[in-house]
Amino acid sequence: MKDPSLTLGIEEEYQVVDPETGELSSYITQLLDAEGNISVEGIKPELHQSVIEVGSHVCRTPAEIRAEIVRLRGAVHELAAQHGRRILAAGTHPFSSWMEQEITPLERYLGVEQDLQDLARKNLIFGMHVHVGIEDRDFLIDAMKVARYFLPHVLALSSSSPFWIGRDTGLRSYRSVQWRNFPRTGIPPTFATHAEYEHIVRSLVNANAIPDASKIWWDLRPHHLYPTLEFRVCDMCTRVDEATCIAAIIQALVAKLWKLRRDNMTFRVYPLSLIEENKWRAVRYGVSGNLLDLGRETERPARELIEELIGWFLDDVLDDLGSREQVEYAFTILEEGTSADRQLRTFAETGDLKKVVDRLVSETVEDVRNGASGAG
Repeated sequence: MKDPSLTLGIEEEYQVVDPETGELSSYITQLLDAEGNISVEGIKPELHQSVIEVGSHVCRTPAEIRAEIVRLRGAVHELAAQHGRRILAAGTHPFSSWMEQEITPLERYLGVEQDLQDLARKNLIFGMHVHVGIEDRDFLIDAMKVARYFLPHVLALSSSSPFWIGRDTGLRSYRSVQWRNFPRTGIPPTFATHAEYEHIVRSLVNANAIPDASKIWWDLRPHHLYPTLEFRVCDMCTRVDEATCIAAIIQALVAKLWKLRRDNMTFRVYPLSLIEENKWRAVRYGVSGNLLDLGRETERPARELIEELIGWFLDDVLDDLGSREQVEYAFTILEEGTSADRQLRTFAETGDLKKVVDRLVSETVEDVRNGASGAG
């Protein structure tokens, strides 16, 4: 068996806002060339004109991913600033309405709008996707099956979407609820082999349900073009170190699953309904509530289970990966709270959602302004 490369890639979706009002700004068409592209490598439009998406180079380590995030945030910050705009990173905008947003006038996005109608128009949400390189397709499917258990843990750490159209939703990840309205989303089913997964894709394509596997939007999926397992469950992370931390945890998780497989062991596979229950708890409470300890069939504080994930399950692969510092930044998140917690505290202190936007804008680019120092 050949070891997986464990390369890392990250995609992020930034909001473009007017700094005076804090509102989302339909901006992307000002950056597009005649072919609908943006001249800066790694930056592209998204469904709504107030969104800019970025994709990193292929990286080997979380330190490299951190440098890429800083580079891309700096580039997007400069693009937005050309017309007096700012960027922010969070799973939802605190108060802008989807009904006031414009769709990007490119064929691929107009097609999504035509297919999904108001579901597409309401999809004013922002996520972070992390890719881990796995060249062996059977191990990729096995890792996907087992890693489902940990999706609620990383979602809780990334939670950054407590507000929706000016309302405190009472949830830490409202983005997850909004995204669930799309078809072919949520925790994925299990597959015994890669051939079984391919059969599902082929059936959907042959029935004209989807053009290709890119329209399967599970929280965790094999990428349709690259030999990667793509983790899609996370809210957009506000701080650079939060995004780096979660990428490092995901890489370490796959490395640990490979180590178990190499030693002829594995982690237990739990029923979908129990994992969905944990995901709901992560959506509702972030790191502040309880998750189910499925092995013990009891609930425990999310903070304890996340600390256990890092301090016990992942500990023996961190030094080999050189990612201990980035992974253990999770302890800072657990102590200080997630972006969702900080947004709620700001609103409780000020009663002003514009102040929440201002804080998000500042935190999004704080490491761009300060250089590459930090947990990397």
